[in-house]
Amino acid sequence: MSQPSQPDKAKPLLTASVHDVRYFASLLRGIGFSNRASMRFTADSGITVTVEEARTLLATSYIYADHFDEWAFDVDNLQAAPSQLSAPDIDRHATSFEIPLNILLECLNIFGTANMTSSSSAGSKHKQWRRASDASDNDDGRRPNTNRIDQHFGSNEKRTSMRLTYAGPGHPLTLVLAEDSSGPTTTCDISTFDSEPNLELPFDAEQTLLGDQSSFWLRDALAELDPSCEKITLIANPVTEVQSAQRGIPAKPLFRIQGTGAFGTTEMDYPNDREVLEIFECSRGVSFSYRFAHISRTLRALQNSTKTSLRLEQEGLLSLQFLVPVPRPRGGMSDSFIEFRCLALDDDVAQ
Repeated sequence: MSQPSQPDKAKPLLTASVHDVRYFASLLRGIGFSNRASMRFTADSGITVTVEEARTLLATSYIYADHFDEWAFDVDNLQAAPSQLSAPDIDRHATSFEIPLNILLECLNIFGTANMTSSSSAGSKHKQWRRASDASDNDDGRRPNTNRIDQHFGSNEKRTSMRLTYAGPGHPLTLVLAEDSSGPTTTCDISTFDSEPNLELPFDAEQTLLGDQSSFWLRDALAELDPSCEKITLIANPVTEVQSAQRGIPAKPLFRIQGTGAFGTTEMDYPNDREVLEIFECSRGVSFSYRFAHISRTLRALQNSTKTSLRLEQEGLLSLQFLVPVPRPRGGMSDSFIEFRCLALDDDVAQ
């Protein structure tokens, strides 16, 4: 780990605040299956957090700058980490480091209010998260606290607010957390480390399959699979081949999810229905298998999403993108997403 030159007087490279950490924590928890996480701050874009598993599965959570109440990135204060000094293509508007993701999530939930809940989603078409109550437990006419915490968190509602600061390579990631502006605050300093190269899984634009679907259907499909499944197979065929099937010949599936385990095989077919598959494009028949243990890592992100984009390229690389709704600080909703990329099993392993 690199050493800061002036640890006590370092000017923050990044300052960001949010009045409710639940949405921020949810986007991190969606990829929380690995403790080693690479975090990247970009001046205009926001935060990207990446984890990997077994050099086969790569997951990235995108947390945009407009999701925060405050986002201030001081480009003039940006310094490269020692491990990046020799890199020819240093990005002068971004910085990255590694961080223990489980510790970050524990800090965000230090008051026990960082977990999402769907109790208010009854009767709604899509799953939504319950907001903190607008009613105040402290209605005795006292004047609101006007200290610096109010300036950062701006509300007396009972929720966990966060102010995040980062001074640059070698410095810790500092979180100031408060359940409300008049209550206690907690400051957490989390050690950061120089980034190591992540697994690269570039997706070929000449993919053979593209299917956008409601997350509800995919969530139910994966729930139907036995937890003891060893592999999951995705099978797809062009619409023209499915429609031109002759009598007496079994019709090919348009899109099939097949789970195989010690107790047998489970198959689920998706129809050519816009309520299920909003977009479906397939140039040729494809069939690729993946370890179910890797696909099951997507379930937490899938549960908080409203739409899924599933893509397969010719070599079998699978891309799953989950659209996650996030409220804007000044009202309305915005969209973030979590992406998983997974390598297919080798032919001799998949058979």
